[in-house]
Amino acid sequence: MSDTQQRPDGPTAHGPADIAGLLTGRIGTTRIPQPATAPVPAPALPAPTRPAAASPGAVPKLAGLPGQLPVAWEVIEALQAEVSAELSAHDPSRLLEEDDRRAQARSMVTKAVAKWSTKYSHGNSALSPAEEHAIGAAVFDAMFRGGRLQGLLDEEGVEDVMVDGLRAHIEYYDRPRRSIDRVADSHAELITWVNRMAGLSGHGERALTQATPNVGFRMPDGSRVTASLLTTRPSVVIRKHRIRQHGIDELVQWGSINPLLRAFLLACVQAKLNILVVGDMGAGKTSLLRALGREIPPGERIATLESDRELYLDEPGPPDKPGPLTFAFEARQSNGEVRAGSASGEVTIGDMFPTALRYNVNRVIVGEVRSTEVLPMLQAMSAGGSGSMCTLHVRRPHAIISRLVQLCTEAGMQTEAANHLIASAIDVVVYLTYLDETAIGGRKHRFVSHIYEVHDVVGEGGRPTTSELFAPHGGEPRAVYRNMPSYIDLLERTGTFDRRWLTQNPEGAWGPPMKLVKR
Repeated sequence: MSDTQQRPDGPTAHGPADIAGLLTGRIGTTRIPQPATAPVPAPALPAPTRPAAASPGAVPKLAGLPGQLPVAWEVIEALQAEVSAELSAHDPSRLLEEDDRRAQARSMVTKAVAKWSTKYSHGNSALSPAEEHAIGAAVFDAMFRGGRLQGLLDEEGVEDVMVDGLRAHIEYYDRPRRSIDRVADSHAELITWVNRMAGLSGHGERALTQATPNVGFRMPDGSRVTASLLTTRPSVVIRKHRIRQHGIDELVQWGSINPLLRAFLLACVQAKLNILVVGDMGAGKTSLLRALGREIPPGERIATLESDRELYLDEPGPPDKPGPLTFAFEARQSNGEVRAGSASGEVTIGDMFPTALRYNVNRVIVGEVRSTEVLPMLQAMSAGGSGSMCTLHVRRPHAIISRLVQLCTEAGMQTEAANHLIASAIDVVVYLTYLDETAIGGRKHRFVSHIYEVHDVVGEGGRPTTSELFAPHGGEPRAVYRNMPSYIDLLERTGTFDRRWLTQNPEGAWGPPMKLVKR
């Protein structure tokens, strides 16, 4: 799965050539993706052993272990402290730009490692250039990146790194979980790592202490960190944004959507329909929301509201695809103090809504609705925030409306009023299914399985009326066209969609059947 893919062209007209292309598995130049073959699982690595000492003359090598350092971690920390002190003396007022500061640090690290290696070689076999490079990279990582855990984060296919005390468990998208017995020498070292990463990320006030036993922040590479002292042992979970820079076309290539769904969802964005992306944990909701957000016309102005920054829609896009003017709001955790019954310094998504709306934005995008922020989100959609989007964690497709109603009632709204608000606010619901077959020799599958229309009317039982536009059919677990949306005229007015693509493509444009492991 390449990080740099050529962007296919989508459908742009109502001509018969486009329709014929769709029926043969193509829209424009977009090919139907073939099911990916599962890579051969990497052999499990033996648990690293701790070297006996950190002095240059007595550090044993860890021979034959891919990715392992030839020295104890104490050596890395000592070199890191030495270079950090030298860098601070060189730039005491931190006047250097960050890129220049890192370049200066790299030069200092290279010299410090070379000096240390010379001393080491007096009583030991000389280190190879590759080993010296590995030590230098580890020192730099300790200063500016993920330190001792960076090697795990750099592995291909990593989605989550979960540390329980001194033991780490690594989750991959294409193979089973791998465990490592020792990624820190003590619980105190792990806590120090958490607080160092918080400081590097500009969240130094979020220290993991007994007074603030839970912290969350972003690492310099954008990975999301959650750490706690309330577990049996200090624990850390790092969620890596493996596909942060990818868009809608990559989702087609990976089989999360097909060209027909791509055209349909892009038309929904262009038609400024309010979209709710739902699914279970790890289903790819944020990835789809991010991809749809990047398709918003550049002339618009949007606000993103997130508890943890994951959408990155405010970052510059490719030159040929500039995005809209984006104001990215991020919630803030409490500093641990409680005043007048509330957490001091805390700013929630719900708190940010009034400010965001005063920016006179065309759309509001919420990374994930979890609690009472559902009310301002739905009210913004209903009161003119056309084209707004958000995600919601729901385990099953049939529970979507119930989950929305539950959140609204928890926020203080009556059930009847909640049903009417939902009906007037949401136009499209996209459900993502997540199948994890890594434990039985397969891979993880993430794909759109259902798309619903929510009608602006309350039906029997006082609940919003919905219709199934796309759903599994026959032996196909992925979304296949079922019913024509009532807003099809709006989609066609965008100039990017043709209703005939739906009726003349009964198989749903998925191509070959999905290869699932037989149980």
